[in-house]
Amino acid sequence: MTGPTGTGAVIGADGQARCRWAGSAPDYLAYHDEEWGRPVRDDDALYERLTLEAFQSGLSWLTILRKRPAFRAAFAGFAIEKVAGFGTADVDRLLADPGIVRNRAKIEAALANARAAADLPDGLSALLWSFAPAPRPRPASVADVPATSPESIALARELKRRGFRFVGPTTAYALMQATGMVDDHLAGCFVARVVG
Repeated sequence: MTGPTGTGAVIGADGQARCRWAGSAPDYLAYHDEEWGRPVRDDDALYERLTLEAFQSGLSWLTILRKRPAFRAAFAGFAIEKVAGFGTADVDRLLADPGIVRNRAKIEAALANARAAADLPDGLSALLWSFAPAPRPRPASVADVPATSPESIALARELKRRGFRFVGPTTAYALMQATGMVDDHLAGCFVARVVG
């Protein structure tokens, strides 16, 4: 990536302006251009994002993106009903899987979260999207993008109340960004014109 556009975005080798973080690795570029900030409403797809955001805690998102295919294989495609049925043998299997992040607390949280999601009367999407804030002005620079919001704080509180784990306000906000509940593509980013 080269040169700032004056809006906080940077111009890539293809001439497109993007959010700054998208230019640091090819994996980020594809994720930014094709997925991040686009609305996701499918329960299993939202469970996948929730799980990956929780596994990312304390790690680089790039690490998680690169391990995503292995995570999908290990967690039955993130099908909520299947993962909700995982037991002790599955925890042991996951802890032995070198393709994923092998952290017992995060693995056990992923299983607990599947069970909590399976118990939601109206589904995971209805719960998560009920916390989506009203549209706001698009951020002009990275400095305008918060780490949390009143909505992510409330969402994290509600998820914990319902038995979800490893979902604090920062993780909840990252989930909201990733799934289009908030759109934090910078004002100069070409994706902002596509999704906005």
